[in-house]
Amino acid sequence: MKNTLSYMNENVSRIEGSVKEEISRNREEFNRSSKETRDELNTSFKNFSDTTISSMREITNSQANSFDVFSKNLREKFEELTSQQRAVRDELNVSFKNFSDTTISSMREITNSQSNSFDVFSKNIREKFEELTLQQKQLSETTEKRLEKMRETVEGKLKSIQEDNASQLERMRVTVDEKLQSTLEKRLGESFKIVSERLELVHSGLGEMRNLATGVGDLKKVLSNVKTRGVFGEYQLENILEQLLTPDQYGKNVKTKTGSNDSVEFAIKMPGKDNNSGVLWLPIDAKFPTEVYQALNTAYDSGDITAIEAAQKDLASNVKKNAKYINDKYIDPPNTTDFGIMFLPFESLYAEVLRIPGLFEQIQRECKITITGPTTISALLNSLQMGFKTLAIGKRSSEVWDLLSSVKTEFGTYATLIEKTKKKLTEATNELDRVGTRSRSIERKLRDVHELPSEDPLKLISGSIDFDEEQKDDEDVA
Repeated sequence: MKNTLSYMNENVSRIEGSVKEEISRNREEFNRSSKETRDELNTSFKNFSDTTISSMREITNSQANSFDVFSKNLREKFEELTSQQRAVRDELNVSFKNFSDTTISSMREITNSQSNSFDVFSKNIREKFEELTLQQKQLSETTEKRLEKMRETVEGKLKSIQEDNASQLERMRVTVDEKLQSTLEKRLGESFKIVSERLELVHSGLGEMRNLATGVGDLKKVLSNVKTRGVFGEYQLENILEQLLTPDQYGKNVKTKTGSNDSVEFAIKMPGKDNNSGVLWLPIDAKFPTEVYQALNTAYDSGDITAIEAAQKDLASNVKKNAKYINDKYIDPPNTTDFGIMFLPFESLYAEVLRIPGLFEQIQRECKITITGPTTISALLNSLQMGFKTLAIGKRSSEVWDLLSSVKTEFGTYATLIEKTKKKLTEATNELDRVGTRSRSIERKLRDVHELPSEDPLKLISGSIDFDEEQKDDEDVA
C-alpha cells in the first residue's frame, strides 16, 4: 500500500513538473515571439523614420504618393503582425488542449491503476485473513483436544497413584498394628517423651538466637539541637547501629587502645579466634568535613575546573588526615581488628570521595581504613549480623550434638531393654506352654472320674482344707 501511494505521488509530481515545464516553454516562446515582433516593428519604424526624414526634403512634392505607399506598407505590416499573433494564439491553444488531454488521460489511467491495485490488495488481505482465521480455529481445536487428552491422562495417573498409596498405607498400617505390642508401645512412648523434651530444649536454645531487642529508644533531636558537625554524624551513625544491631553487639565511647584515654565513638563487638579470649573491637568513627564539602559544591555551581580540582585535592587531603587519625588513635591489634571504618553521614559526600581516582584504595591500603556511607555501612552491618548469627549457631551446634549423643545412648539402652523384654516374653511363653501341657495331661487322667454333685465338691474341698489346717496345728504342737 505504501509503495503504491509512493508511486502515485511520484507520478503526480512528475506530471506537475511536466505541466510546469510545458507552460514555462510556452510562456518563453510567446515572450520571444512578441519580442521579435516588437524588435521587427521597431526596426521597421526606425528605417521608415530614417527614410522619411531623409526623403522629406527631397520628395516634398511627392509626399502624398509616398504617404499612400507608407500607409499601405504599414497596413501590411499590421496585418502580418496580427496574423502572427493569431498563429501564436492558435498554437498555444492547441498546446494547452493537447496538454490537458494528455493530463486527463494520464490521471484517468493512474486512477484506474490505483483502483485496481486497491481491489487486488483488499482481495489479498481478505484471503489472508480468512486463511489465518481458519488456521487459528484449527489450532484451537487441536490444542483443546490435546489438553483434554492430557487432563484425562493426568487424572488417570493421579487416581492410580492415590489408590496405590491408599493400599500401601493400609498394608503398612495393618503390618504395624500387628507387630506393635503393649509393652513396646509403653517403652517407645517413654523414649519419645524424653526425645521430645530434649528437642524442646534445643528449640528454645535456637529461639534465643532469633530474639532481638524489642525496644528501640526514641531518636534524640538530631537536626534541631545539633551544635557541632561531629555530633550530627554521631547521631546518624548511632541511629543506624540501633536499627541493625542489638545493644550487646556494639559499644559506645569505647577505649580500644591500651594505654590511651582516647575513646572511639562506636565499636562493634567481634568474636575472637577463641570463644574464651574476650571481645575483639571494630572501631567506627564518624567524620564530616563541612567546609571542604561546601567549597567543592560551590566550585561545581560556578563551573570553574581549577576550583573543582583544588576542592577535590582539599577533600582528599582531609579524608586522608582523618583516616590516619583513626588509625593512630583507635586501632590496636589484638585488642581491635587491624582495620577501622570511617563513616561519612551523606551519600553525596561518600560519592565525591569515591569519585577521586585511587583515594579509596590508597586509604584502605596505607591507613587500613574502610570509608562507608549510610547505605554501604548498612550493608556491612547486615553482613556482620549474619556472621554473628552463624557464630551463635556454631556455638549452639555443640549443645545439639551433645543432645543427639544422649539420644543415641538412650536408643542403645532402649534396644537392650527390648532384648530383655523379648527374652522375658519368650520365657513366659515357654512356661505357659509347659503349663498347658500339664493341664492337658491332668485332664486326660481325670477324664474317667465321675463328677460330684454341685454342693459336694465344695464340702469336700472345705473338709480337706480343715483337715489340712488341723494337721498343721498338730505338727506345730508336736
